[in-house]
Amino acid sequence: MPAKFRTFDEWVDLFYAWQDDIGLERSYFQDYRFEVKYGELPTQEILFGDFAGERRWESVREIPDQRIRDALLNYLVYQGDTEFASVEQQRTLFATAPSDYDLRALCRVMAEEMRHGFQMSHLLVEYFGTSGRLEAQKLLERRAFRKQRLLGSFNEEVDNWLDFFVYTQFIDRDGKYQLRMLSHSAFAPLARSTLPMLKEESFHLGTGNDGLRRIVRAGKIPIPLLQKYFNKWVPTAYDLFGTDESSSAHWGYVWGLKGRFDEDTNPTPADREHLNEYARSLFIAEIRDLTERLNRLIPEDQPKLVLPDEKFHRRIGRYAGGTYSVSGERLSPEAYAQHLAEVLPSEADKALVAELTRQPDWIAPKN
Repeated sequence: MPAKFRTFDEWVDLFYAWQDDIGLERSYFQDYRFEVKYGELPTQEILFGDFAGERRWESVREIPDQRIRDALLNYLVYQGDTEFASVEQQRTLFATAPSDYDLRALCRVMAEEMRHGFQMSHLLVEYFGTSGRLEAQKLLERRAFRKQRLLGSFNEEVDNWLDFFVYTQFIDRDGKYQLRMLSHSAFAPLARSTLPMLKEESFHLGTGNDGLRRIVRAGKIPIPLLQKYFNKWVPTAYDLFGTDESSSAHWGYVWGLKGRFDEDTNPTPADREHLNEYARSLFIAEIRDLTERLNRLIPEDQPKLVLPDEKFHRRIGRYAGGTYSVSGERLSPEAYAQHLAEVLPSEADKALVAELTRQPDWIAPKN
């Protein structure tokens, strides 16, 4: 299928058509300028892998191997796919925003996610010729609400603002890790692209964390109900770090395309066979600390929030398809099916959230 456009300006026309097709009200974003942004790299040298010490590549023609080019294209496609998917997932939340501040925050999050997809599409169109144009077109053709996006988290439904705050706390935080790892890339245009994206992403994470703190402070949402939304989203975040002992992560590192989260500060040699596991472990340590901070706001006589065990409800990695409980115990298939019904949001739970969030004081005001 040939691409329907030849220039990035023509792709932008498709981008606005995509907004209309998913039912996005453009008036919410009329003052936002969608543009390509690049940051300034601290060094022009490749920091890791087999090309460490050489100058970063400024064009695809400088990449020394077709396999590296194909892997780089794949990274851009997956990153861009997540950005547009998140907008599709959140597109129905405008009418139920709990305050004007929250509505503005939602608009900013969604606008910046669109800009990030805009940025990845620019790289695809400007640097990767026919194949890049085709992939940039396909980014606007898949739909999260038809479960066509490339990664599991981005085919889940964001039904309400409880979903939104948990999503931005955990799924957007994974995005921080992915962008940080790509910021070390040997392909300079990609590395420079991630720097403004990371600055914008920090607001998304803050929106999620602050929203959860305001929910806990208000005390109107039962903690066991909030826990079910943790159980829904956190396992999908674990999956976003990829398979264990990943060969693609190994070669991405060897080729200098995607480094460790702390590549510029970690002096120890990388364990190239367990790169995804290492990134996931850093993520888990961070969200465990954030969850403990939330628990300090919960009264002593109420249950505390916990992170689901790493084995629970996984679709990727060594635990994929395993029948483990939310606390990590192996269950029979029958007991596991019953357990999922008990620990994940049900239709009755969604109805309860809808009822509770119609109350004006369900979430504390923004300080």
